[in-house]
Amino acid sequence: MAAPAQPEPAVDEFVAVMRRLRAECPWKREQTHRSLVRYLLEETYEAVDAIDAGEVSGDWSHLAEELGDLLLQVVFHAVVAEERGDFDLDDVARGITAKMVRRNPHVFGDLADDPAADDLDAAAVNDLWQQVKAREKADRPVDDGIPSALPALLYADKVLDRLERAGTPADLVADPADADAAVGERLLALVAEARAAGVDPEQALRDAVRERL
Repeated sequence: MAAPAQPEPAVDEFVAVMRRLRAECPWKREQTHRSLVRYLLEETYEAVDAIDAGEVSGDWSHLAEELGDLLLQVVFHAVVAEERGDFDLDDVARGITAKMVRRNPHVFGDLADDPAADDLDAAAVNDLWQQVKAREKADRPVDDGIPSALPALLYADKVLDRLERAGTPADLVADPADADAAVGERLLALVAEARAAGVDPEQALRDAVRERL
């Protein structure tokens, strides 16, 4: 008697489903990387909402659902790219695996056997990550790889971080003669203040707004 067929791993099964949908569903067949952007953004923000809700309720089942919707977007893009001969989901996974290994030398690299690695805290590990990343992207503009379409607070936070790491902190003196610029500079100064205090300005503002609802 033949051995019973082993079930496909869940991700492989999902990729197979998406391939079939691309072949047999008219709407999904018409989608492109560009047409899917809006859904990628929407699902990202819905996952953020689910995280905020989970922190309050302690129920994380909604986050599992939203992460599934995000996974749909990742796999959808990968299947579109696979059809074009650009890359597939395995290429995506191999790329991010290599990056994780490369940027975590305290776990996988030369520092893994150093007893001092056991004493690294989260801030030190983040600094190490940024050092490896900076070596990979040497001689590139300071804002290279930072999407300008990020929410403004998050964009400011990441640019200030890059400037600080490059040794060129931003000049945060506002010009009161220009009201619009002055407001922008004060907001930027608040982001710098949040960074100095170890506070995520995007999350802090989101929490403050929710408390008013």
